[in-house]
Amino acid sequence: MSDTDDQTLDTVGPRLKHLRLHRDVTLTRLATETGISASTLSRLEAGLRRPTLEQLLPLARYYGVTIDSLVDAPRTADPRVDLRPLACADGSVIIPLTRRPGGIQAYKFVLPTGRDDTVPDPRSHEGYDWAYVLNGTLRLVLGDQDLRLRAGEAAEFDTRTPHWFGATSSGPVEYLSLVGRQGERAHIRVNTDPA
Repeated sequence: MSDTDDQTLDTVGPRLKHLRLHRDVTLTRLATETGISASTLSRLEAGLRRPTLEQLLPLARYYGVTIDSLVDAPRTADPRVDLRPLACADGSVIIPLTRRPGGIQAYKFVLPTGRDDTVPDPRSHEGYDWAYVLNGTLRLVLGDQDLRLRAGEAAEFDTRTPHWFGATSSGPVEYLSLVGRQGERAHIRVNTDPA
């Protein structure tokens, strides 16, 4: 194993600990959710044990991130193709789903459990947005409306209207977002032909 590989693996523990603490998850709860013992998780976070693939898979699944982001693997592909998730300081993860510049851009957002008393900070910009909730409850503040969208529900709006997205205390939320230039909208076609 090279020195670079050693250094990469040495950073996994602190990254795992940061993710867990930032999402306010106990070792006991994480152990229950992943099937990895709390003592093993503790040793992984402290850097006293190197993670195996069998450990990284359930951890990546639980946190909603890729294994590459857990180990901070070096980028090896063309950045126009390497659609690596972006972990944000607030614990959310943004996963780009489109490869081409311009036109409608698609993203998957994974937001950690929120607080119901969070004061939104709505923003506006040129464009058009379409959001579809995959799991959980998405809080959408849109102008003077404070909406709760559940799995299977969608919203479409002009992004010049001040808006803000967040999770609720009921748990994390995953949603898809299609963002286009001003006037460019996502169109849903429904087949009304019974044949």
